[in-house]
Amino acid sequence: MSLYSQWQGMADMQRTPQETEAFWKEYFDTETKAYKKILARKSDFFSGKLSELADGFEMPAAVFAGFMDGINSSLVKEYELEKLGEESEIKLEVDFEKLFYNMLECKAKWLYTLPEWEGILSEQRRREIRDKWRLDRQAVSDKIGRNSPCPCGSGKKYKKCCGAGE
Repeated sequence: MSLYSQWQGMADMQRTPQETEAFWKEYFDTETKAYKKILARKSDFFSGKLSELADGFEMPAAVFAGFMDGINSSLVKEYELEKLGEESEIKLEVDFEKLFYNMLECKAKWLYTLPEWEGILSEQRRREIRDKWRLDRQAVSDKIGRNSPCPCGSGKKYKKCCGAGE
């Protein structure tokens, strides 16, 4: 069984609501510490065997595989999670702009508001990424409203022009 499968088993395990809350609180605390370490190192990326990195981040290897699931899409080189083992060589080369965007997407406020971001991305750049994230989430419709200007360019309302027969 892969480390990632072990992580999924741990995450999906049936628990009481209190146990579930405690499990995720512990994981999110561990995750926050890991991101603080990563952000503090900036461009000096962590690399080595998965087991060594897990020890360095004070996580069991299976939990580190779960952490990899969260950060994977923010890495310069993504990993196939199911193939990761304790001896797998990992390089946590992070695309910080992607990471910030992904944290917004996951609604991980406890992560995208970390003070360590100040040394990585300027407040202006973080604001630009936030604006792009909001824009990406807006619903867009191809439908022309009855009171919209007609797309034919006549200057009339759609209902009085090309949409008059509808």
